[in-house]
Amino acid sequence: MRARLISLLALCLATAFPVCAEQVILGLSKNEVAITASFDGSEILIFGAVRREEPIPEGPPLEVVITVAGPSLPVTVRRKERRFGIWVNTDAVDVDQAPSYYAVASSGPLGEVLTNIDDLRYSISVPRAIRSVGAPMNIEDSGAFTDALIRIREDVDLYQMLEEKVVVDQQTLFRTSIQLPASLTEGGYVTRIFLTRDGNVISQYQTTIDVRKVGLERWLFMLSRNQPLLYGLMSIFIAVAAGWGASAGFTLLRR
Repeated sequence: MRARLISLLALCLATAFPVCAEQVILGLSKNEVAITASFDGSEILIFGAVRREEPIPEGPPLEVVITVAGPSLPVTVRRKERRFGIWVNTDAVDVDQAPSYYAVASSGPLGEVLTNIDDLRYSISVPRAIRSVGAPMNIEDSGAFTDALIRIREDVDLYQMLEEKVVVDQQTLFRTSIQLPASLTEGGYVTRIFLTRDGNVISQYQTTIDVRKVGLERWLFMLSRNQPLLYGLMSIFIAVAAGWGASAGFTLLRR
């Protein structure tokens, strides 16, 4: 009886927590990015392998989708209209959460390597990564505000769609590179890797890239947050000193 109970328990556990036949082993060229005065962006190389307990399954090939997301923050998107010869703000929609940076890289066209159901389930594509609910009742085209936010951030490389940029070798090794722009927000950049077959996610892995200001930039940033009065007085002093120095320099040149 005891042996049967143990066997039944093992069967229940195996059913509740199935062992994934294909799992991700990930590597990053760097897991920290330091923002300095001369920082003009950084390239992250993401690579890895697929660990298997069994031979490669027959059927559709393995595909890989990689996302890198910066800290999510609320954003207010405003619509401008030309009235009486000038541009003025009219309607506005508050986006609850939008990644400050978001990149999606895939081994093929995203619509072919990922189903809409799994895109919705894991919030992988750029529109799915943005959460916007509760738009004002008087605004019927609230989706246009989200589209405008995506378009604006795409223009400055804060949102990137990198289809067919992940190289997969023999359904086992994969690699890609993600370019981080200079205008990064501090925080943890969540990196997710999805393995898909026939558009369905079969395995995923997640890690974090830490992006921080360092050195003088870090000290000034913390000073502005922790002691704003001292930071303001110091800024005024520097501005006055710079102005006086420039004036004195021009006076000497005239002489």
